[in-house]
Amino acid sequence: MSFWKDNGATGILVILIAACAVIVAGLSVMWLLPFGRISYPDRSAALAADAVRLMQDAPTPLPTPTPFIVTHVHTPVFLKAVYMTSWAAGNEKFRKELFDLVDTTDINAVVIDVKDYSGRISFLVEDPDLQKLGSAEKRIPDIKEFIGKLHDKGVYVIGRISSFQDSFLINVHPEWAVKSKDGNIWKDRKSVKWLDPGATPVWDYLVAIGKQSYAYGFDELNFDYIRYPSDGDMQDIIYPWSDGQTRREVMRSFFLYLRENLNDIGAPLSIDLFGLTTSAADDLGIGQNLDDALPYFDYVSPMVYPSHFGVGFMGFAKPAEHPYDVVKYSMDQASLRAVAASSSPEKLRPWLQAFDLGAIYTPAMVRMQIQATYDSGLTSWMLWNAGSVYDKRALMTNGTSTPR
Repeated sequence: MSFWKDNGATGILVILIAACAVIVAGLSVMWLLPFGRISYPDRSAALAADAVRLMQDAPTPLPTPTPFIVTHVHTPVFLKAVYMTSWAAGNEKFRKELFDLVDTTDINAVVIDVKDYSGRISFLVEDPDLQKLGSAEKRIPDIKEFIGKLHDKGVYVIGRISSFQDSFLINVHPEWAVKSKDGNIWKDRKSVKWLDPGATPVWDYLVAIGKQSYAYGFDELNFDYIRYPSDGDMQDIIYPWSDGQTRREVMRSFFLYLRENLNDIGAPLSIDLFGLTTSAADDLGIGQNLDDALPYFDYVSPMVYPSHFGVGFMGFAKPAEHPYDVVKYSMDQASLRAVAASSSPEKLRPWLQAFDLGAIYTPAMVRMQIQATYDSGLTSWMLWNAGSVYDKRALMTNGTSTPR
């Protein structure tokens, strides 16, 4: 009782007021809070809009490059071709000159080196066996696309493969080479090394090059230097792989091998022969005979350069000065032999001279050879210039170079 007496009613009142304040504050909070489930704003639409905006602002992905599609064109009935080295084919200046010839003359075909006398392939290859040998160079870096541009202009593209003249491959496989009697590698008068034509591993190599070339867009495979050497020290020479066979027998076996192993890809095959094969009955000591080649190739190209015929041919002291006569006689003889061999003169397609040797070859002299080809009943020809340079005046303009 003393507590209440000492503190009195005032203390009790204070306590009651404080308790009421707490109750009122609690009720106020409850009154202000919403009843039922708490809900939050729906942000899904905003987030979707943000995603669309981010996609629109992001850089556009680069398109996947479309692989180049290799095509082929049919062999022209009236084929009119010029030759280009691999270096020229990879050079923009020479390309422009070629396109100009195509646009302004009757030229509708080109012969490009796939493998030249050095043994180097003119472009990178995909065949793993060819890659291992290391013979491929990037002389024509865009070979597929370049051929594609030619095809767009209707140009027929022939791949020239120098066969048994090949110093590079001999450096890799000296056992395949023509040898001197002392066992060393033989060289011709230009110090070029030769493969023994009887070396069958070389045959496989050439077939592989042919298949790779056709896969890249070349329309025809042209084989040059399919022969034995013809100059140099011919008394100091042996052929380890050809022993026991004649040179003609080896060549015929190789012709058959090419036909059997390249027939499935569908590429026309052609061969270059010495000009004298048009009239010679033997193999000229190099294994080449026109009659032997005709059954195995779609086209046979005698190199009837007048400058390459010796003094006294047809009674001329300088055959180079008589382009019409030399070409006309040679291709007449070749046509007769084709018929006699139960073949067709339509297979004949001569190489003609467009370079200075034995005489200055004017445009008129080049045209004389073309006319001689037509007068022999043939429809096609190819011009050779080792520098890949051609005078447009030597090429009849569109519509005027029709065979008679």
